[in-house]
Amino acid sequence: MTGRGVAGMRAYQMTGDNDGRLKICLLSYRSNPHCGGQGVYLKNLSRALKDIGHQVEVISGPPDPCLDDDIPVHRLPCLDLYNPADPFRVPTLRELSNPINLIEWLGVSTMGFPEPFIFGIRAYRFMRNNFDKYDIVHDNQSLSYGIWIISKFIPTTATIHHPITVDRKIAVRSVSAAWKRMKHMRWYSFVGMQKRVARTLSKIITVSNSAREDICKAFKIPKSKFRIIPNGINTGIFCPRPEINREKNRVIVTNSADIALKGLYYLLEAIAEISKNRDIKLIVIGKPKKNGGIVKRVRELGIGKLITFTGRIGEQEFVDQYARASVAVIPSVYEGFGLPAGEAMACAVPVVSTTGGALPEVVGDAGVLVPPADPAALARAITALLDNPEHAEALGKAGYNRVQKNFTWKKAAQKTVEAYKEAIRDHRRF
Repeated sequence: MTGRGVAGMRAYQMTGDNDGRLKICLLSYRSNPHCGGQGVYLKNLSRALKDIGHQVEVISGPPDPCLDDDIPVHRLPCLDLYNPADPFRVPTLRELSNPINLIEWLGVSTMGFPEPFIFGIRAYRFMRNNFDKYDIVHDNQSLSYGIWIISKFIPTTATIHHPITVDRKIAVRSVSAAWKRMKHMRWYSFVGMQKRVARTLSKIITVSNSAREDICKAFKIPKSKFRIIPNGINTGIFCPRPEINREKNRVIVTNSADIALKGLYYLLEAIAEISKNRDIKLIVIGKPKKNGGIVKRVRELGIGKLITFTGRIGEQEFVDQYARASVAVIPSVYEGFGLPAGEAMACAVPVVSTTGGALPEVVGDAGVLVPPADPAALARAITALLDNPEHAEALGKAGYNRVQKNFTWKKAAQKTVEAYKEAIRDHRRF
């Protein structure tokens, strides 16, 4: 019997002897619990899976995912070259004597993004002595060759939040200089690996119909392999704060990134237009790059006095910011799901959102939808809500009810377990 068969048989025996409780290993190469969909997904799904009775362990890349104490985390050693406190640091010679570290450093030094690939190697090196500990491995969109090897020995599935080909396309289109386009293509060179690995998995989880359609097209994977499981919203944290008064003309957006995909540039133009006729204040959760495009655009538009960047804030302050806002805006050109929309709705904040990607599936009729990359449409929609507080309040209540009905992590965890069981059955047949 092959090594794959032995490991697989042991996994099934553990499942059968454990009253249906699964031993789950979640893998996540990028694990910020406070921002970025992947880190939020890891934190909340691991908690929900544990709460419904399964055993959960996490293998994590940087930063610290800050999980609850009852969820073991194996933090893989790495160079952590994207640490905001010391970005793109020069490793020591001793660090570079490790071949895996050297490959990572060379990739970063040549403008690539080797983190998913390198994480997969490190994850396999950890897993090869631990296959018997788990019934299922769940990869959080690294889709690296290491994951493909792991899947030979133990049932494995992956979540693809959205195809990174979309990020690449928008990034390339956002610049005109040929060398900048080549730089973006180099950065996204890991996409080919992700396509190849995704095609080898029997079951793939994604978070919306829109994401499934785009992944099928970009990765050439049949729809039958997918299980659509919408993300949940942590309603224990994101909830209304009626004791805090909303401030008139206060708008909030929860992404400060210079990434064209997130659409902040278009919102800044909309705020500049609105400011010609009324008072307006924009609160941006996060902090942009010191000399990046967002800072330059704010300066060009002359709206610096209207913008407040919060920097990194805790969860409670985050919710307080929602409570003070009159309108939340999701200006993204594309989202595979759209956690910021769901979080704002859970706080009963009226939402203006683009129709980029899956955002209409999240917002439904509980918010105002406008075309992506359209500053004029954003300006009109924001102004209309600010001018009609009764309609804004009604939308806030509708958004809150929609989240409570459709987007909880308990429901997401229950559906994810069903996908795990399908992946285990598929693995048994080989």
